[in-house]
Amino acid sequence: MIGQTVEAVQLGGNAPDFSIIGMFLQADIIVQSVMIMLLVASVWSWSIIYNTWSRMKAATSQANDFEDTFWSGNSLDDLYNRVKGAPNHPLAAVFVAAMREWQRSLGTRTSGVDKVTVQDRIYKAMHVTTGRELDRLEGQVGYLATIGSAAPFVGLFGTVWGIMNSFTSIAMASDTSLATVAPGIAEALLATAFGLVAAIPAVIGYNKLSTDIGRYAGRVEGFADEFAAILSRQLDERGH
Repeated sequence: MIGQTVEAVQLGGNAPDFSIIGMFLQADIIVQSVMIMLLVASVWSWSIIYNTWSRMKAATSQANDFEDTFWSGNSLDDLYNRVKGAPNHPLAAVFVAAMREWQRSLGTRTSGVDKVTVQDRIYKAMHVTTGRELDRLEGQVGYLATIGSAAPFVGLFGTVWGIMNSFTSIAMASDTSLATVAPGIAEALLATAFGLVAAIPAVIGYNKLSTDIGRYAGRVEGFADEFAAILSRQLDERGH
């Protein structure tokens, strides 16, 4: 057995390097390309996760402060004048859109049709603003799902390609010893490992961030409904 191993190593030249960098450098150009692609996808997914998490954290903190001010009983006009120049989170943007539509309708008088029209315009303004702000908050989260679902298959492609090359080399060398087979298969399997390294954080990040964004969207929509009810009551009071 020892003699066979020594012979196999001699046939292959220098002893193979089984470190990650060594296996990458020894791999076929196609397998190397797959690994590089998966490494880039992994870095990109971590960038998306961090950036989205940062935006969500900031938006949640700003929403807490804004709601405390909104429900404090102070003048809504004062709050509007303070935030209308730069609404920097979804709740403030929805509030500014509704107040802007409300102030434009101050000259509208009190017929039932007029009130319905004003309420409809305010609701549409808040709805459009909510969608736009949530899309901005979500950013590139959807790409995490693509990375999570595609990366294992891309890695598997690299593995299959590498194993095909290994068996071709074995056939040409007419040597089936473990020392001859192991390096090529190890290099091929490294592509699958890269695929899992890219996919697992992307899937976990997508599920977590999607849940957080969905919860935040419910909060924004709830605020919009409550504020629409407040403005509707004020319209009714103006009509009497």
